[in-house]
Amino acid sequence: QVQLVESGGGLVQPGGSLRLSCAASGSTFSIIAMGWYRQAPGKQRELVATISEIGSTNYADSVKGRFTISRDSAKNTVDLQMNSLKPEDTAVYYCNVVIITGRAMWGQGTQVTVSS
Repeated sequence: QVQLVESGGGLVQPGGSLRLSCAASGSTFSIIAMGWYRQAPGKQRELVATISEIGSTNYADSVKGRFTISRDSAKNTVDLQMNSLKPEDTAVYYCNVVIITGRAMWGQGTQVTVSS
């Protein structure tokens, strides 16, 4: 089992920046991929960015060039640096890991609100 704890959400003005962090604990040896998803009110949860064991990254088109995902395998953390934030980035952001069995695990979510 892997436990995930997110931090770093909050309220920011359009054009501002936030950094989300997620710390994994438990059976972290089993993690093969880490990432961030988000869910806005009334919408389905969507992929934001993922990073593999070897550092390969994947981003949603809507965040390319603005968001950067990074991973510290030694510390079992995954961060999401979010720049040039827009009101449409407002959502609950969820940390996600995939373990070797293919099972996905989720954090509790952290609210990001972009508003003036």
